[in-house]
Amino acid sequence: MTDVGTLYLDEAFRSLRGQKRLADGAIAQLSDEQFFATLDPESNSVAIIMKHITGNMRSRFTDFLTTDGEKPDRNRDLEFVIDTAATRGELLQAWEQQWTLLFDTLNSLHPEDLARRVTIRGEPHSVLQAINRQVAHYSQHVGQIVFLAKHWRGMLWKTLSIPKGKSAEVNARMAEKHGQTKS
Repeated sequence: MTDVGTLYLDEAFRSLRGQKRLADGAIAQLSDEQFFATLDPESNSVAIIMKHITGNMRSRFTDFLTTDGEKPDRNRDLEFVIDTAATRGELLQAWEQQWTLLFDTLNSLHPEDLARRVTIRGEPHSVLQAINRQVAHYSQHVGQIVFLAKHWRGMLWKTLSIPKGKSAEVNARMAEKHGQTKS
């Protein structure tokens, strides 16, 4: 039987992989103009949200077990500013690089690491708590990316989950797939 620590690490990886897939599917539907657009002066664009996530990932997952998750060279405030010369390609390259760092870090962990202590801004966390914190954080921001992409695409949006009005059809397909029949 697989131990709960292994199950947890597998689930954290699966969940984060799913969040990346959602974000990538939303981002791919955007034009460059939509990618950089904000709803209003106080809002973030998809580009800004991605820049923040990548800055956070670099800080949290570089030397994850041995250094504070808030690196001294991180300038979080600048993550919310997009240089006018920034390109979508540069942001996507950083995005891929930091997701790779996160997944490589998760894959390097062992169940016994989950109880180890790490710090974020000097605050102690178990490795399990630190991972949960990041799963929640990235999920929130991926939701923002999907919302913005859906808003900008409007009627051209291609759903990334179950289409409206199709729940019963999807449920029936899943029941059939898993050998369940309605009684």
